[in-house]
Amino acid sequence: MSRLRVLVYNVHGFRSGVRRVAGTVLEEAPDVALLNEARGRLRLWWFARRMGMRVAAHGLRLFGGVTNAVLLRPPWRPVHAEVVRFPRTGRLHRRGAVVVRARRAGETVTVVAVHLGLSDEERVWHAREMTDALVGSPPPMVVGGDLNEGPTGKAAAWIADRLWDAWARPAGSGAVPPGETFPARDPRARIDYVFVSEDVRVERCWIAASPGAAGASDHLPLLADVAVGE
Repeated sequence: MSRLRVLVYNVHGFRSGVRRVAGTVLEEAPDVALLNEARGRLRLWWFARRMGMRVAAHGLRLFGGVTNAVLLRPPWRPVHAEVVRFPRTGRLHRRGAVVVRARRAGETVTVVAVHLGLSDEERVWHAREMTDALVGSPPPMVVGGDLNEGPTGKAAAWIADRLWDAWARPAGSGAVPPGETFPARDPRARIDYVFVSEDVRVERCWIAASPGAAGASDHLPLLADVAVGE
């Protein structure tokens, strides 16, 4: 069994600077980073380098797309990667998901970075597109990203009916804390998530609120420690 530390972070296009964004989570040392709004290939690569990670896959860079990225810390390495592009809705930004199959020492895990849209109808449509696309992906599976809605939203509920919401399922937990990540300076909404398949054990979930986190992005970073494999 391998323990995996997962970071979910909307980095807001690295507008505050790569160094500042990395500094908010560097001490947490995630094994997998599932990023949203990771615009700018050079900035993404510099971020990965500062984190001691490698970019496994990224997508939707062109023509106003909302870029997702998956980063891995060695010895985890990608063995397969693909970008799932959701249908465009009107003039809204193109959305999608990045799916990576990662491996280390004979163990594998499917990790997914996703970012849903701003309208209710679009989010539901794209949540269904994503879960349909993942039907053939082998478990164990970890999905993370910015859903742009709370846990009672229809898209979040759709995904939670098929995967476990890690924030609500840490091992040995009692009452579930609120988990707000947005806006970073005064968090009032839980819109960033980690979802896991049935065979993934959630050990801990928390929000990284370092002194500089509120100014690094408009979201706070979400982290989860999970166990995968036998």
